[in-house]
Amino acid sequence: MIRVSGLTKQYGKKAAVKGIDFTVEPGQVTGFLGPNGAGKSTTMRMMVGLDRPTAGFAEVNGRNYRDLTAPLREAGVLLDARAAHRRRTAYKHLLAVAATHGIDKRRVHEVMGITGIEPVAHKRVGGFSLGMGQRLGIATALLGDPPTIILDEPVNGLDPDGILWIRELLRRLAAEGRTVLLSSHLMSEMTQTADHLVVIGQGRILADGPLQEVISSVTRPKVRARTREPQRLATALVELATGPGAAVSVVADGTVEIEGLSAEDVARAAAWHGIVFHELTTVEGSLEEAYLALTAHDTEYRSAAIDSQTNGATR
Repeated sequence: MIRVSGLTKQYGKKAAVKGIDFTVEPGQVTGFLGPNGAGKSTTMRMMVGLDRPTAGFAEVNGRNYRDLTAPLREAGVLLDARAAHRRRTAYKHLLAVAATHGIDKRRVHEVMGITGIEPVAHKRVGGFSLGMGQRLGIATALLGDPPTIILDEPVNGLDPDGILWIRELLRRLAAEGRTVLLSSHLMSEMTQTADHLVVIGQGRILADGPLQEVISSVTRPKVRARTREPQRLATALVELATGPGAAVSVVADGTVEIEGLSAEDVARAAAWHGIVFHELTTVEGSLEEAYLALTAHDTEYRSAAIDSQTNGATR
């Protein structure tokens, strides 16, 4: 597994990472989320020995990454898909990396098959699209058949088929008992792939827990109702929606959105007033809403649109 304890990185007077603690357990996909400048990339670089911590430590399988005698067999890492030599072919690149750890050529062919790069194996990496570069980077990470996988934005440049493939691959690796750490800005992918979340902002841990627990801790379910009399329904519900955080609003398409009341409460009120529904749905909070709420005060670059979404997620 990966264990981070008191991890700190100081650049002059600026603290990029501020004494963070978390564990990435085997047998599940752990999503690593955070705004730009949150310290996410710095943390991952310290995990694999590319940056030296100012204080604290990060261990991979119980040891400092720098102390691993065969790191490729312990942790497969993709931090930069453009790291391969541009004039080498994909096959020659994988052969060269395999040679550093005495890995057989058969494994090179295996990972090319797993990642779907066999058709371009003898093309130079410099001519690869971003998506094919990602596949090559993932093939490199898998070469040593490692128990720990660390991937930073692996779906960048992938087409829908590629995104589905990486999602299934990560789920399969976790099901085999491996430790999988995935960084991504795509909330939809994280929702469908991750079991556990670690959210970081301004160098501090903002959330650490199972995906659904993190979402439910900062969002509230809404009831969505559609009727030919939206304003009349809203007026009837305002009388009931008096608890903390309760709210009733009619959105642009005429749908009534209710917080602080259950679908049963809404249905009883509508029946009492003789209002007929076309739709009545309970909508759970999304990861996007939870992420915006968690990072509301920890984002370096903001826009008015984001501010309005965040206020809506936390009201």
